[in-house]
Amino acid sequence: MGTDFVLLIDEKNSKKANIAANKAFEEAHRLDKILSDYLSESELSKLSQNSGSPQFFSLSGDLFSVLARSQELALATQGQFDITIGPLSRLWRIARFKKMLPSDEKLINAQKRVGYKNLILDYDQKKAKLLKMGMVLDLGGIAKGYAADRMLKILNEHNVTRVLIDAGGDLLVGQPPRGKTGWKITIGGKKHPDLPSLYLSNVAIATSGDLEQSITVNGKTYSHLINPLSGLGLTTLAQVTVIAPTAITADSLASASLVLGSVEGIQFLKTIPNVSAYFLEQKGEEILLTQTVK
Repeated sequence: MGTDFVLLIDEKNSKKANIAANKAFEEAHRLDKILSDYLSESELSKLSQNSGSPQFFSLSGDLFSVLARSQELALATQGQFDITIGPLSRLWRIARFKKMLPSDEKLINAQKRVGYKNLILDYDQKKAKLLKMGMVLDLGGIAKGYAADRMLKILNEHNVTRVLIDAGGDLLVGQPPRGKTGWKITIGGKKHPDLPSLYLSNVAIATSGDLEQSITVNGKTYSHLINPLSGLGLTTLAQVTVIAPTAITADSLASASLVLGSVEGIQFLKTIPNVSAYFLEQKGEEILLTQTVK
């Protein structure tokens, strides 16, 4: 999925810990072959390669679950979370490398192939089809979270419960280490003096932001994160950290609420139970903190 997964395990029995860790990493590799848009032979990529076909394609339970969850969030955010964003995200990867904006022609062409309403799911048969030729699905805002949740399930099945899973910076923590009240988590990488360090257990923590990865062209800064509706990189210079019961929830909500922006994003998160969030926004040289806590 284009990132590294790291496990921290607190377990006296090293053999038991190693067996559980290997099984969890096997699960991550299995899901990579299903959910990654970096692998041309992944199940996700093969679905994209068949975009425009009139027929539905049968999906594995894992892929269908992630697509269904993605479409629910797309509907709830009126398309501001959209996994059909692949044509645009690929353009902006090139733009960051070349340090120049995509041409208007390329942006228009890419945007014609974006739109969550063009992904049709058959919930009874667990099938899907993409209505427009050249569509590309990108699960960058949700797949890591799903994989982390699955890894934790595997670890727990092997009675290894005192764990921290780092899925490319998104964290999922289980029971606390021995003698501790929780895993010490520094919220948002401590980019603001008022951001706390918390001792957490049995929750997920995901951060999404554009305070670091961006390009500046003609005095305007564009994020590597894209607004699906405008087709452009975000220009807000912001970061959000979401704490939620599961990693798929934290991962996807962090991505969605960043695109929504701090005001609308906070209002949206307040409608979802058991979620806390910390927003940072850069205004000139100053970084401002807005916090919403359930």
